Order: sequence, then structure tokens, then C-alpha cells
Amino acid sequence: MDQSLERPARATDALDLLLTRQSVGLLEEPAPQGAELDLILEAGLRAPDHGRLRPWRFVLIRGEARLAWGERLADAARLRDPVTAAALGERLRAWVRRTPLIIAVGAEIRGNHKIPEIEQILSVGAAAMNMLNAIHMLGYGGMWVTGANAYDPRVNAWLGFEPPNRLIGFLAVGTPKMAPRVERPEREQHVREWSG
Repeated sequence: MDQSLERPARATDALDLLLTRQSVGLLEEPAPQGAELDLILEAGLRAPDHGRLRPWRFVLIRGEARLAWGERLADAARLRDPVTAAALGERLRAWVRRTPLIIAVGAEIRGNHKIPEIEQILSVGAAAMNMLNAIHMLGYGGMWVTGANAYDPRVNAWLGFEPPNRLIGFLAVGTPKMAPRVERPEREQHVREWSG
């Protein structure tokens, strides 16, 4: 078959999938594993990378390790705010228990480098987005989660992100419990033409 005829259909299929990607918060088993998980991680490693610094670092939290991770997050919440710790700790434990796979996405920062720190962080953000797109294209659901735990120095350290390195956020990954509702923003509200 002539590849020039095949390519537009494949590109259209890929773009159609890309345009249906949404964050999915209600997840269940199974999560990707084996070759599928490898593809997702490989997609992350294909992110734009000024200077070939390769700042992407991924920590997989899955299986029984999730229970210990839930306890760590509850500890972090208690240390940040003892007053709300009980309720918040239980919410965090429940989130971890119901999330089949958590990928902590971090940046290994090279300080005082000719490539600015912001570009290193943006590269890691692009890696996270590549992974979210791959997760969706493989038929799974995912959501990028930040919040107080992503910025907590203790949580960063538990994952091996000592300054200047840092956690960028968590990708919650699994099978969607229900079909996500695709909502598209109005393009006109977000795009304008520069005319000089």
C-alpha cells in the first residue's frame, strides 16, 4: 500500500484521539503495565529538551506500595496542618487506594546552567503531557494532580527530589469508571492574531 495514502488517515485518527483527551478523576483497575506502561514512559522521554539535559524523572507508585504512600501523604498533611489532618489524611489515603497507578513526575534541575531553569521545568511538563496523551490513546484515563503535596519539601524528599530538583506533580492513571464528558473550550476565547 502506498504510504502517502496511509499517512493522512493515521494522522487524522491520532488527531481525533488527541481532541477527545480529558482529565479523568474516577479511575479503577486495571492500570497500564508491561509493554503499555513502557510506551507511556517512552512517550514522556520524547518531550522537547533544550540542551539535551533530559531532566525528566518518573517514580512509579503502584500495588501494595500505594498503602505506604497514602500514609506518607497523611503524615505530610498532619505536619502541615494538625487541625485538619484527620479529615485530609483520610481523603488522601482514599485517593491513593482508589488510584491504580500514580506516576510522580519530577525535574532534575541543573542550576547555573546556560539552559534556564524554567525551560528545564517546561520540558518535564511536556513529558507529563506526552504521557497523558499516550495514556488516553491506549484507552486508559489519567489526570495531572498537584496541590500542597506536590510542593511539600518532605514529599519531594520522600520521592528523591532534593533541591534544586523538584516534584512537578502526580499523574493518576487507571481505567475510567465512566466515559468522560468531552468539553472543548471556545477557541476564540484563547487565540488571537498578532498584526503588528
